[in-house]
Amino acid sequence: MTGESDSGSRFIVDEMLGRLAKWLRAIGYDAVYHNGGGDSALVQRALEEDRMILTKDSHLVKRKLARKSLLIKSDRPRDQLRQVVRELGLDVRSRMFTRCLICNRELVSIGKEDIRDRVPIYTYLTQDKFYRCPNCRRVYWPGTHKDSMLEVISSIIA
Repeated sequence: MTGESDSGSRFIVDEMLGRLAKWLRAIGYDAVYHNGGGDSALVQRALEEDRMILTKDSHLVKRKLARKSLLIKSDRPRDQLRQVVRELGLDVRSRMFTRCLICNRELVSIGKEDIRDRVPIYTYLTQDKFYRCPNCRRVYWPGTHKDSMLEVISSIIA
């Protein structure tokens, strides 16, 4: 690893790490996915947006301008997340499920009455808390998918 990190980190992940970006978002971190445009564009965006680069490309982390970067060792997303959490000392509890898994924006609370036609009827009848992405409009609620993700996250931080 080069550079320093803290719990307020913002990340940019290369095109080989799309699933890692989703897991970082699940634990509440700002993680953009860089798909295409090459290494120079990735490094430039990281510098402009003050983001740490997460990559599997050992040549990329050797670039002088890629001073805030972490070389990801595993091909398995769970192991990748475990490495990032441990090596950077990330807080995985305080911001869990506060970002859109798709587009990375912070979620906003939305009233139950405002999403009646946007979720399955069973979900509407059994859930009380709903969140919406202000960008892509995706609606989230604490269902069984959250429990499954919590199990994975718990195993990673154990």
